[in-house]
Amino acid sequence: MTKNELMNKLKQQLKRLEQDVLQHDSQLPKTQQKMLLDIERFNRSLFIQSGAKLFPCIEQIAKNIEQLEKQFTFKLAQQTMLYHCQRIQDQFTAVKRALQATPLDIKTAQHKKTIKRKMAVKRHQLAHQESGFSWIASHVMQNSHKLYEELNKHLNWQKKMQYKIDILQSELAHCHESDKITRQNEILLLHRRLGKCRQAITYIEERIQLYERPNKNRNYS
Repeated sequence: MTKNELMNKLKQQLKRLEQDVLQHDSQLPKTQQKMLLDIERFNRSLFIQSGAKLFPCIEQIAKNIEQLEKQFTFKLAQQTMLYHCQRIQDQFTAVKRALQATPLDIKTAQHKKTIKRKMAVKRHQLAHQESGFSWIASHVMQNSHKLYEELNKHLNWQKKMQYKIDILQSELAHCHESDKITRQNEILLLHRRLGKCRQAITYIEERIQLYERPNKNRNYS
């Protein structure tokens, strides 16, 4: 095969592959592009590329073919020329495999995302169980709307307990001596409950911040 025949063959291969890649890239939804964003799909010795779109590979192959064409003018050793030709063929093969592997890569990325989400939920559930606030339903911790409902519930409890403490303290100043101990015990018990309620309010507010922080960036994982 002459130099011209070889170069024409490589350029024709590239043109056909480019059409397949352009079709592949244009048909990928943005959600799937995000899933494959950080995935390395090639050996670094072949391409510097990551993510879903494969057109950067076409650009790199085109540059390699152009360099090969220039190298013919330098009359390099046959072994060197064969090496460069083989490398270009390896790149063609790798891109074709990547085209076929995209659906599997997407399924793998979806599976990893699901596992990551489940692990995050388990971590939150375990942290909740160990927090000392297990009377708050675990499913509440996974829903911002329910978290706000729970916060409002505790804020109302806090207000009611503080109001009752104020009433009891007012009664304490005017009640009979025999009733003072009872009133003091009631006030002490309410102060304990109030302290626990305030701790729960702080805890829920922290959960809301943790829940909403990733949502502000992109989504909750």
